[in-house]
Amino acid sequence: MAIVNECIPHYEPGKRITGHAASAVTGKRFVKVAGARLPGQNIQIAPCGAGEPACGVASMDGAEDAKVTFYGSTFTVPVKAGASITAGQEVESDSTGQAIPLDTGKALGLAMNDADSGADAEIKLY
Repeated sequence: MAIVNECIPHYEPGKRITGHAASAVTGKRFVKVAGARLPGQNIQIAPCGAGEPACGVASMDGAEDAKVTFYGSTFTVPVKAGASITAGQEVESDSTGQAIPLDTGKALGLAMNDADSGADAEIKLY
């Protein structure tokens, strides 16, 4: 069936955001807000710790003070799995920002596929 009259957004406000790495970040891992926005700067981000709330997933590796795009809620993105994950499980961050099955931390997304530890898990971000 052909797609007819498709509506494609020109801009996705608040979802694809540029951050200022307050410390080095790793792509495909959860990041958190690391402090108040500096005057004339982007949101400060850092790797997410175990069970912490995340503002998104880093799009790439970035050194301290680098500008790094991160993907926020509603994106479905690859996130490095820190443990085996089953499709349909909610996930949280481990101590290195990797996705692990939700236990006592903050639910950050929903696994859309199975993933072994060390592989990329397809996560729909909350």
